[in-house]
Amino acid sequence: MDQPSITGTTASEIAASVRALRERGELTPGDALPPVRELAVRLGVNRNTAVAAYRLLSQAGLVIARGRAGTVVAGRETVAQEGFSAGTVLRDIGTGNPDPRRIPDLSPALAHAIGRPVLYGEPVIDPALEERALSWVGDDLPARQVRITVTNGAVDAVERLLAQALLRDDAVALEDPCFLASIHTVRLGGYRAVPVPVDAEGMTVDGLRAALDAGVRAIICTPRAQNPTGASLSPARAAALRALLADHPYVLIIEDDHFSMLSRRGYETLIGPAHRRFALVRSVSKSLGPDMCLAVAATDPETADRLAFRLSPGTTWVSHILQRLVLAQLSDEAVLGEVEAAGRHYAERNASFAARLTSLGLPTEPRDGLNLWVELPVEARLVADRLMRRGWLARTGDEFVLGEHRSPSRHLRLTVHDLSAEESERLLDDLAAAALGG
Repeated sequence: MDQPSITGTTASEIAASVRALRERGELTPGDALPPVRELAVRLGVNRNTAVAAYRLLSQAGLVIARGRAGTVVAGRETVAQEGFSAGTVLRDIGTGNPDPRRIPDLSPALAHAIGRPVLYGEPVIDPALEERALSWVGDDLPARQVRITVTNGAVDAVERLLAQALLRDDAVALEDPCFLASIHTVRLGGYRAVPVPVDAEGMTVDGLRAALDAGVRAIICTPRAQNPTGASLSPARAAALRALLADHPYVLIIEDDHFSMLSRRGYETLIGPAHRRFALVRSVSKSLGPDMCLAVAATDPETADRLAFRLSPGTTWVSHILQRLVLAQLSDEAVLGEVEAAGRHYAERNASFAARLTSLGLPTEPRDGLNLWVELPVEARLVADRLMRRGWLARTGDEFVLGEHRSPSRHLRLTVHDLSAEESERLLDDLAAAALGG
């Protein structure tokens, strides 16, 4: 069967031709496209033009580049997401969710949220919340001139920060393994993800050095409770990374301190005293609930000015009702006490489960965050399949790993803090059997 005819003399024309063939069904998922050199000769164009066309198609998610295996037409892929898996009767132990019983009641704060209506043209940030946010980050960014921007959660903040600083195909350093939302945000924005390995102390120095040598324009880092590993930056590691970044003051550093209100670890930062482009993002979704979709970003003034263009009154601002609601909760000592108790609860439950796993022959370190990162002696997919037959739905580390042609993961990310005592004991037995005994 003859291959469909791809036409065009520019990268955009060639990409449009492939798109049209795909839409008409003349190219279907899995079909191989001609090698770059062959396509260039066939169309009478420079090889770089064909390369650019395939890059445009890859960024749009229409093709998949497989290195020496060639380029094929992409199909609809299932994208891993955080949260509960719908339509399953299995006990889901990979949700990454906070315990709903540990989320403070909103009712007492509602009266404070309903105030004078806010109209077009008014400030997009509630002044009282801005003051509270500045005090929240002030001790952690000393002697820095910072401005506050309010966004619809941490993911929204990261997306806006990247969009105001980068162009398509710019390189972004991501932790590896990485938070799923960061992976999606970078890919959907058309940026190139450059993986930086993470160990027990956070991003590795060699990994970040390699990413900087590769020309990354932005870095997304989790200073504590890294998802999925639970790692937090140690003081020594943070100092070494700051020293490395001293020669790159205009690389945008985005710190997603998502667990700040619940964390049992101190805050360490990549942001040095002379760094010029930075954002410390703190959200309330883990402490006050996922539906409280609000984050504050403390940034350098220029980054704040750029963000302001993407937060115009009446279109993309964050509801002042939501801002007042969050402020009321952050100002309530009883709520703050509940949040502190929740942080202790997560840490204690994870530590207890990790200790029991270790005693059963699966050494596990309880780090920080809502999850446990469990290392296995065999491939995680094999263990997850065995657990499924025992009634559990587990999440393997493969979903969080960046890059192609990676070895199968030997980690599970488990959310166990909300299990009953009976469920915990059953999971421990089943996990030990699945990982150690088959």
